[in-house]
Amino acid sequence: MSILVVPYSDEWPAQFAAVAEELARALSGVPVGSIEHVGSTAVPGLAAKPIIDIDIIVGRPDLVAAIAALEAAGYEHAGDLGLPGREAFRTPDQRPARHVYLCVEGTLHLRNHLAVRDVLRRDALLRQRYGEVKLALAGDAEMDIDTYIAGKSGVLQEVLASSDLTIAEKAQILALNDPDSRA
Repeated sequence: MSILVVPYSDEWPAQFAAVAEELARALSGVPVGSIEHVGSTAVPGLAAKPIIDIDIIVGRPDLVAAIAALEAAGYEHAGDLGLPGREAFRTPDQRPARHVYLCVEGTLHLRNHLAVRDVLRRDALLRQRYGEVKLALAGDAEMDIDTYIAGKSGVLQEVLASSDLTIAEKAQILALNDPDSRA
């Protein structure tokens, strides 16, 4: 199995905006903190898998209502996939290809997504290095997703070192992303 990583596309922000508008309509009866474009497609100039990552931020008391609203809009709830405070959804279509998550405000998973995005947006050297690592990993025709994720861990630790996350939070994130660090 191979991993597809492509050069940055100027279409990604518009694709995100269109989906965010659709999601906002679906969630109109639910208090939503924000709908965030995260992941590599949210970083201008960064090579990425051509999949828009979207985090919808809600308060914990509003999580059940938000799940119901997304299900009513055709999204299939897939559970937390082992990450408490983050609920994943299968999308009703692939226009555009996207991952949609409901994230409880303040959780480490959400803070990680936002920190990585924000550091890469402001640091051109880290952005370039991260893109090069991703392209090199994706260039291996035998690459699987677990090896791809582990292969990015070193440069992501450099990115996180520039973030405002605490040392303990950075260690937790490393443990989640690097199977060799789980002892």
